[in-house]
Amino acid sequence: MAVSATLAINETVERKRRAGQIVVPLGFGEAGLPVHPELQAALARAADRNGYGPVAGVESLRTAAAGYWNRRDLPTDPDLLVAGPGSKALLFALLHAIGGDVALPRPSWVSYAAQAALLNRQARFVPTVAGHGGVPDPDQLGEAAAEAAALGRPLRSVVFTLPDNPTGTLTPPAVVTAACEVARRHDLVIISDEIYRDLLHDPAEPFLSAAACAPERTVVTTGLSKSLALGGWRIGVARLPASPLGRTLFDRVTAIASEIWSSPSQPVQHAAACAFAEPPALRARIDASRSLHARIARVVADRFTAAGAELAQPQAAFYLYPDFAQLREHLADRWSVNTSDDLARVLLDECNVATLPGSVFGEEDDTLKLRVATSLLYGDDEQQRLAALEHPRPETLPWIERALDDLGTALAKLTGVRS
Repeated sequence: MAVSATLAINETVERKRRAGQIVVPLGFGEAGLPVHPELQAALARAADRNGYGPVAGVESLRTAAAGYWNRRDLPTDPDLLVAGPGSKALLFALLHAIGGDVALPRPSWVSYAAQAALLNRQARFVPTVAGHGGVPDPDQLGEAAAEAAALGRPLRSVVFTLPDNPTGTLTPPAVVTAACEVARRHDLVIISDEIYRDLLHDPAEPFLSAAACAPERTVVTTGLSKSLALGGWRIGVARLPASPLGRTLFDRVTAIASEIWSSPSQPVQHAAACAFAEPPALRARIDASRSLHARIARVVADRFTAAGAELAQPQAAFYLYPDFAQLREHLADRWSVNTSDDLARVLLDECNVATLPGSVFGEEDDTLKLRVATSLLYGDDEQQRLAALEHPRPETLPWIERALDDLGTALAKLTGVRS
């Protein structure tokens, strides 16, 4: 198995930059902001915590995380929470604990299918409703579950991503409800990855967690890598359902955790407890980052649509998912581009723009879709990133404006369409 595409593109960009090339970094989905001083102080206060601690996580973290979900109308028992070294590790443990094959939305985050493959499980991709990524189309999910059962490889779980990576969109509540009913009918465990929940561009946008409409069978995962830009801290939490299923999964996941990571880093857990308690300063930081993500994502989306690509307008986080299908003939004739891999390669090699091809998100080989992450445009150092966070029009800052201009030039070269 190759290195994860999201991590590989980041390393490729760094190599190009060390070689003196200017690259527009739209491949790696890192939040791109500094650590808040309040969290730095909390981590420093816990630096002497050098014991292993409980496998499921320290009490202060699980209590704070339960409060986080309680404030979002999801009553939560701290004793049914498991902390891990990032939500990615928890997702792997959950797939292992649940067993069987898994249904994934097409497109979906690169690691879901890769983790299933590591466990020798089959990932069945199910298309999403047009314009809304993250949840399989309910009708097609039912068909996939019935077909899998008929083939003797029944599905045991389905993954939702609310809001979605790679598309930056949010599935409407009615679709979530319908998909939950299908999961109940086919006895599927729902794994609802909600790590981007707090980065909805419009906080008033209707959001429905799968745990609200299928509480007995839904596991919710989250972390701090996106909302508070703490990817390098590696901390995540899984909320297990208050049901016999949830108690069984708790025992299985903690058993798996005890043999793989023992327990998450104690200093990071204690600092994460501060984050999940949501003090005013951290709520303000998330509000500011949400505004920054929304503004830059919209500006970058405009560059892609001006170049002839089609995409759903971003609703959350810092992702776009442009489709170049209507430019297929030009791209084939001018650049010999016939697949999303070709498209991403030409953009990187000929135009110095780093993106990820739709193929790594489960798309068919001949798709011409790309995943674009906008958050590394904010700056190369802490001073620039803080300036972007605080500026009312961050797209006018010189380093961001320059990157946007480079992107526009590159897309015009690629498509022949000039705005």
